[in-house]
Amino acid sequence: MTLATAKTRSGKKPRSGEGASGGGKRRERVIDRGAWFLVLPALIPILVLSVGPLLYGIVLAFTDAQSGRTEPTQWIGTLNFQDLYHDTLFWESFRIGLLWAVGVTVPQFVLALGLALLLNQRLRFRWLARALAIVPWAMPEVVVGIMWRLVYNADAGILNETIRDFGLGDGRDWLTGLATALPAVIVVGIWAGMPQTTVALLAGLQNTPDELHEAAALDGAGAWRRFRTVTWPALKPVALAITALNFIWNFNSFALVYVLTSGGPGGRTRLPMLFAYEEAFRYGQFGYAAAMGCVMVAVISVLLAVYLVGRLKSGDEK
Repeated sequence: MTLATAKTRSGKKPRSGEGASGGGKRRERVIDRGAWFLVLPALIPILVLSVGPLLYGIVLAFTDAQSGRTEPTQWIGTLNFQDLYHDTLFWESFRIGLLWAVGVTVPQFVLALGLALLLNQRLRFRWLARALAIVPWAMPEVVVGIMWRLVYNADAGILNETIRDFGLGDGRDWLTGLATALPAVIVVGIWAGMPQTTVALLAGLQNTPDELHEAAALDGAGAWRRFRTVTWPALKPVALAITALNFIWNFNSFALVYVLTSGGPGGRTRLPMLFAYEEAFRYGQFGYAAAMGCVMVAVISVLLAVYLVGRLKSGDEK
């Protein structure tokens, strides 16, 4: 149909671009539907395995759910949270969890940064060093915990045997001593989590153009100045992201500490996740344990929100 015919039949001239605009909107709707179909296979497991249990746990926190009860579960409002507010043992475990998370995350990042800088150099057998650096990452946490229990063994552990061989004493009970249990577990956490931080930082270093380092070297900048003015600005986004993720992972840690000490001695290594686990599966207080989980999720969400706001502000400044 020609434009003249269309004008004659409708009695008015079509607006310019009207057909193209309508077709473009239809194409956008089709593309949106196709995108949802592509995302759906990944979205369903998240909803079923993450969002669903999270919502159920939030509901459970407002009930008196217990194991072995013959009476139906009742809605008790915020009573679990009120009891939790006055539970000094929980807040002590929360303090230990923060000490653990900071004590693992900070040295982990510093050591991983040094290792990433070393592995980024042109060294002989660099490929072998990189492969060995990620070995702890490939090991399950349960295996890591059992291995380090053998290292810390008071009678025949490698650590105590080395101390005796060098004449530095008779060794000690590292995992059962009140003063040494938490530092000993922190060392294991640093060793186990350092590879993933190293890999992330090494990827960031390799994305930094060599021309910038060469230009800074021609200007007379030393190694420290090149790191401060060239390497660190390029590495900073990766460093902030991996540090935030490590803190969250470490704060929510469970398996490693459970295998090493089960929260002992005397609760010195009882992390919040361990405390909630014991309340739920040892004492059967499901509602109370769910309230603990809600508090931990809220704290992590606030910390994550602060991090994201800081990242957005720094992005706006750039």
